Amino acid sequence: MSLETVRAFLSASAPDIDIIETEMSSATVAQAAEAHGVDPAQIAKTICLRLDDAPILVVAGGLARLDNRKFKDTFGTKARLLNAEEVVEATSHPVGGVCPFGLPSPLRIYCDVSLKQFDVVVPAAGSTNSAIRIATDRLAELTKATWVDVCQ
Repeated sequence: MSLETVRAFLSASAPDIDIIETEMSSATVAQAAEAHGVDPAQIAKTICLRLDDAPILVVAGGLARLDNRKFKDTFGTKARLLNAEEVVEATSHPVGGVCPFGLPSPLRIYCDVSLKQFDVVVPAAGSTNSAIRIATDRLAELTKATWVDVCQ
């Protein structure tokens, strides 16, 4: 169902973007990079966290890691990851297919500056074997994301 919510979102907001489905899993950064023929850093991974008792999404480069000090400096609190069940509840997407599109309700979305090194990035599209290719700035625009620097 999650893939269908992403498909509906793109149909309404970005009909020129096609979902790419692969035979192989793209649930990890390494698998996604291999499946889509890109550098692992070009994968736009979506990290689900809790901030002020509400879920948020941070979209970061595939090789970037959350930096606890930067996160606390930016948000005023320690980074707290959601567990797999909470991720599905907040996003409707399974772990390995989480993306900032087709969400059941609006969430605060942040794009980490680690994405800015690429003109085009490859985020998942709601399943563990789907993704899209999208201009980095357009990803932020479509998701109404705020740019932050919270990764190493």
